[in-house]
Amino acid sequence: MSQHHRVIIIGSGPAGLTAAIYTARANLAPFVIEGEPSSTSDQPGGQLMLTTEVENFPGFPEGIMGPELMMRFRDQAAKFGATFLTAKATKVEFGEKPLRVHVRDEVFTADSVIVSTGAQSLMLGLHDEERLIGHGLSTCATCDGFFFRGKEIAVVGGGDSAIEEASFLTKFASKVTLIHRRDSFRASKIMQDRALNNPKIEVRWNTAVSEIIGDDQLQGVKLLDTVTGAQSTLDIAGLFIAIGHRPNTDVFKGILDMEDSGYLITRPDSTYTNIPGVFACGDVKDHTYRQAITAAGSGCMAAIDAERWLEQQH
Repeated sequence: MSQHHRVIIIGSGPAGLTAAIYTARANLAPFVIEGEPSSTSDQPGGQLMLTTEVENFPGFPEGIMGPELMMRFRDQAAKFGATFLTAKATKVEFGEKPLRVHVRDEVFTADSVIVSTGAQSLMLGLHDEERLIGHGLSTCATCDGFFFRGKEIAVVGGGDSAIEEASFLTKFASKVTLIHRRDSFRASKIMQDRALNNPKIEVRWNTAVSEIIGDDQLQGVKLLDTVTGAQSTLDIAGLFIAIGHRPNTDVFKGILDMEDSGYLITRPDSTYTNIPGVFACGDVKDHTYRQAITAAGSGCMAAIDAERWLEQQH
């Protein structure tokens, strides 16, 4: 395997694999460092590997399983000449050319790098979370709300995202319980009013989820009153965790410009980072939409930006 590449892509979710398809078809022979299966943050295929049925990706009216969709992305990239390394990038050196990406003791050099390491949803840290994700437990109302039509569900969180998710879910659910561990929301006033005035939303203040109930499918949760210590059970068909996201950018700290929250900063209307030849796409730079289709579109942009930049250099 050649150690030097025209393009190295770090990450293999919808953004990274779309970038791989486009750069491969441009005869740039991309080398994809796709992540490690054992890693919850940088696993091959990204967050869709934790999703069961995907019904909102164009071209699949009957729906498709998340892992199968990602395998199709990967097969398509490989068909056009992309190569893959199932490992995690452990260090990068972007201070001089060629750009360097370390995978433990190995060093790979490149003329350009596309960063598509994604972001991970913050979880509650409870037993059975990973087992029930996609089986009644979700981190994306836009993705999964439709599956809970006419059912009672709950949302955990107290920020704008949680209230936005709860409000959106009332389009489908018969009732949404908003579970918040404090006695006031962190969300903006307009978002708070929206939730408190919605007859389908019931707020459980000073409450935390202490246990998830269900074998093959989520059936309910155990709740803990953070003031009195009293415990109760809530029977629900779905639980949406909306306590935030964390971009997978630790390896780029001090090298690529990023927001305080860790999301990478790119030039307006482009995927260019502050380092010439380094591009960023997908959820690692997007804290607004966080959808497979927007990540894929962003990956296409990064591939085209990288191809044009490489042409200018040579």
